[in-house]
Amino acid sequence: MAKFILAIDQGTTSSRAIVYNQQLQALATARQELTLSYPAPGWVEQNPVEIWQSVLGCINDALAKARLTARDIAGLAISNQRETTLLWDRHSGEPIANAIVWQDRRTAAFCRQLQQQGAEALISQKTGLRADPYFSASKIAWLLDTIPGARAKADAGQLCFGTIDCFLLWQLTAGKVHATDASNASRTALYNLSSQSWDPQLLQLFNIPPSLLPVVKDSAGLFGVSSADVLGAAIPIMAILGDQQAALLGQACISPGMLKSTYGTGCFAVVNTGDKIIRSKHQLLSTLAWQLNGKPTYALEGSIFMAGATVQWLRDKLGIISQASETEALANQSHYQQTELLIPAFTGLGAPYWQPEAKAALFGMTRDTGKAQLATAALCAVAYQSADLLNAMHQDGINVAQLRVDGGMTNNRWFLQALADLCQQHVQRCNTTDATAFGVAFLAAVSLGYYPDISAIAALWQTDWQFTPQLAVTEQRQLYQRWQTAVAAVLAQQL
Repeated sequence: MAKFILAIDQGTTSSRAIVYNQQLQALATARQELTLSYPAPGWVEQNPVEIWQSVLGCINDALAKARLTARDIAGLAISNQRETTLLWDRHSGEPIANAIVWQDRRTAAFCRQLQQQGAEALISQKTGLRADPYFSASKIAWLLDTIPGARAKADAGQLCFGTIDCFLLWQLTAGKVHATDASNASRTALYNLSSQSWDPQLLQLFNIPPSLLPVVKDSAGLFGVSSADVLGAAIPIMAILGDQQAALLGQACISPGMLKSTYGTGCFAVVNTGDKIIRSKHQLLSTLAWQLNGKPTYALEGSIFMAGATVQWLRDKLGIISQASETEALANQSHYQQTELLIPAFTGLGAPYWQPEAKAALFGMTRDTGKAQLATAALCAVAYQSADLLNAMHQDGINVAQLRVDGGMTNNRWFLQALADLCQQHVQRCNTTDATAFGVAFLAAVSLGYYPDISAIAALWQTDWQFTPQLAVTEQRQLYQRWQTAVAAVLAQQL
C-alpha cells in the first residue's frame, strides 16, 4: 500500500521535489534552477512552461533517487512562491503571457494612484495587505489591460487566473481542477480575511471579472487527483500552502506568538496570531497562515524582497563568487564595523518601508573595498532588514522570545551569528533547511491520517544550530542607527 508523500516546493529561483516516508523523513530530493527575465527596469518575469517542466523533472528525479514509482505515493503536497501571477486559456491550458513574479514593480504607478484615491485603507481593512505591486491584484489588472484580447477573453469566461500553486494543480489534474488554498488566496489583495471569500468590492476596484478566479479551499484535504497521463498514476493532492505559511508550520510555530524567518530569495518573518487578525500600526501585513476544517489561523508578516537574491547578485552580476557558500569565508575576512553598507533595494523596499521605486545603493566604499567587504555588506544587509521587521513587530506589541530560521542562507554560520548580533535575538536553525517542503508534507500527512492534527508537529521539530548575541547592545544600536541613516538617504534620492 502506498505510504510515501511527495512534496513540491516551487520557489522563485528553483523548483524542488522531496519524497518523505510516513515518519516525515526525507528519502530523496531533486532540484532544478529556474530562469528569471528582466525585460524592463523593475520588471521580473518567468516562463510558466519552464516552471511546470521543472516541477515534472524534479518529481521524476526524486522518485528515481528514492527508487519509487508514482504508484508508491499516497499523496502530493504543493508549496509555492506566492503572489506570482499568471493567466491561461481555460480550454487549451496555454499561458497568455509570462508569469509576473512577486518581485515585479511594473504596477507601481497604478498602485500609487490607488493610494492617492484613498483605496489603500479599503484594501488593508479587507485583506490585511497594501496597495502595492507585490500582490497579485494589480498584476492581473495589468495583464488584462495590456495583453491583446485578454480582457475580452476574460469577460467571456475563457481565461483562468492563478498563483503558481493553482497553475500546478491545473497541470497535474490535466485541467480538471481550478482551485487554490486560502493561504495563497489571502496574498492576492482580492480575498476578504473576515468573510473568507473573494471580495466583490475589490474585484470592482481592480476591474477583475469573477470568472477568472479559482475556487478557494482549506489548506488540507483533497484538492483533486493527478492525471495518470501526467505522472503515471492517479495520486491524491492532499495539501497546498504558500511557501512562507508552509515554513511557519514546518517550524512548528503552531501557537500564537511563535515566529519563524525564512531566508530564501527574499526573507519573510511570520508570526502566528491564532484566531485573531492583528492590524499592524507599523507597516506589517495581516495574512492567513492556514485554514483547516473551515477555521482560519492568522499571522502577521514582514516581507523583505532581497535576501538570497542579493547573494545571487554577487554571483551572477558582479561575478565575485561562483557559489553562495563562498560568502561565509569572505565575510570572515571583514567585520560589522566596515565602512561599506549595502541597501539592497534592487526591486524596491518591502516592509516596513513599502517603497516600490527605491533603488539599491552601496555606501562607504574606499580603495580597500573588495570581495570580502561586498560579501559582508550583502549578508549584513539581510540581518539589518530582519532587525527592521522584528522592531516593527515589537512596536505592534509582539515580543519574540526566539527566532526560528530556515532557508538556503541558513547554511552560513557567519550570517546566523550576524543575525543574532545585529537583531539582538536568540537564533535557532531547525535541523532541515527545507522547512517549507517539510511543513506542507506534514499537512498532507495529517490529511492522510498519519497524524491526528497539526499539534503533532511539535514533537517532530528539532534544532541543530543555536546562536546567541555576542555583540554589545550599545554597539548594535550604533550600527543599526547607521543602517537607518543609509536607508533614509536611499528613500530621499530622486535620481
